Amino acid sequence: QVQLAESGGGSVEAGGSLKLSCAASTRILGISEMAWYRQAPGKQRELVARIFEELQTAYAPSVQGRFTISEGAAKNAVDLEMDNLKPEDTGVYYCNAIRGGVPFWGQGTQVTVAS
Repeated sequence: QVQLAESGGGSVEAGGSLKLSCAASTRILGISEMAWYRQAPGKQRELVARIFEELQTAYAPSVQGRFTISEGAAKNAVDLEMDNLKPEDTGVYYCNAIRGGVPFWGQGTQVTVAS
């Protein structure tokens, strides 16, 4: 079992920045990938960014160039730096980790961007 603890999020005006952080349970080995997803009201959960194999990264087209995913300071931690936020970035952001092919999820953290 992998437990994920998210922090960050909050409310910001359009054009502002926020940083999300996620840390997996300590002593957990075998996590092959970590990612951030988001879910806007009335919409399906969607992939925002992922970091995997030798720190490769991938982004949703809608956030490319504005968001940066990186390894956190601790082992099995990941940060998401979000710049130039737009109202359409509003939603609940979830941390995700893959271990042994099994996905694990955090509780989610709210991001609200006012126009």
